[in-house]
Amino acid sequence: MEHTTLLLTLAATFGLFMAWGIGANDVANAMATSVGSKALKLRTAVIIAAIFEFAGAYLAGGEVTATIRKGMVDATLMSDTPELLVYGMLSALLAAGVWLLVASRFGLPVSTTHSIVGAIVGFAAVGIGVEAVEWGKVVTIAMSWVVSPVLAGTLSYLLFKSVQSLILNTSDPFKNAKRYVPIYIFFTGFNISLITVFKGLKHVGLEISMLDSYLLAALIGLILAILGAFLINRITLNPELDENSHYQNVERVFGILMIFTACSMAFAHGSNDVANAVGPVAAVVGIVNSGGVIGQKMALPPWVLLLGGIGIVIGLMTYGHKVIATVGNRITELTPSRGFCCEMAAAATVVLASSIGLPISTTHTLVGAVLGVGFARGISALNLRIIGTILMSWIITLPIGAVLAILFFFAFKTIL
Repeated sequence: MEHTTLLLTLAATFGLFMAWGIGANDVANAMATSVGSKALKLRTAVIIAAIFEFAGAYLAGGEVTATIRKGMVDATLMSDTPELLVYGMLSALLAAGVWLLVASRFGLPVSTTHSIVGAIVGFAAVGIGVEAVEWGKVVTIAMSWVVSPVLAGTLSYLLFKSVQSLILNTSDPFKNAKRYVPIYIFFTGFNISLITVFKGLKHVGLEISMLDSYLLAALIGLILAILGAFLINRITLNPELDENSHYQNVERVFGILMIFTACSMAFAHGSNDVANAVGPVAAVVGIVNSGGVIGQKMALPPWVLLLGGIGIVIGLMTYGHKVIATVGNRITELTPSRGFCCEMAAAATVVLASSIGLPISTTHTLVGAVLGVGFARGISALNLRIIGTILMSWIITLPIGAVLAILFFFAFKTIL
């Protein structure tokens, strides 16, 4: 192929730009409940996100990357013109990155998954032909965008109801919080450890049996629960805090739990959404390095996941605060107990999707979880105007991604 160095440079640059957009927009969603509920300061949330987003992307990001890279376009139709697939993937990255920049500027939590899927489908349908799009795969992904917020919303609703019955609506909420919160911490640790062991350790060459995986995840969950219990037992009842609100002391206990769920949400998000940036990069690298051969089975280069992880962290640090404000403060009033239910439900949904290689929208999942907690408190607890604005931004994301990708595709085709 011609211009190999230029194409690889453009792929890396646009991939980094797209990952930056994910950090600015989507990671902000993942951290918003922690910051909005006052469980974590913005600086602490950024540090947690930086570490765990990177770990999730690098250790467990490979499954979803394969879907974005190979599952959505019938590459065999371009076996004679591999450069078209390269131009298309470059256009998709640039288009999605530009839209994320605009959305983040206005604090709109849009779906990075929508952006990249819309862009890939747009260039393939117009630039190559409608038959080039794997519509079955696209329909499956589109269905997951409906299923994921509903699933996360249902989980967060049930979780919050369990918190209400076990802790908040009892005669001694503070005592019961100290009793039950370590159990919630165990399930948080177990959930994230399992996906890391199942998916992540393959990248570093370790294979562990199913039984050993569950035992290891349970052990890590137990260690985290013991650590959580130690931190929680250091919290003493302060009667003055409960003069204004009956639950201020209880929320201090949940503040400890939110540290664990913030880590798990960041890891889950990194494992799923890094694919949006590095999937197209991996496709370009594979085609260029094989001299234009499409469809060869090849390993995902570690530097590609590394690139995605770095971009996500930079995006969050530089621009993430705008979307954090929208999701954390403006949909419904969040406290640490409510924020925990949102993050745990969203993390569980994202982890499940990552394990089967389905690129769902973390934005949809988390907003669905926040709505679930809002419904558990009654419809009046929700800011319907903000919800309407968010839904509108979701609807326009797909066509905008597609139109931009088509324009960039023909530009690359003309220039290169």
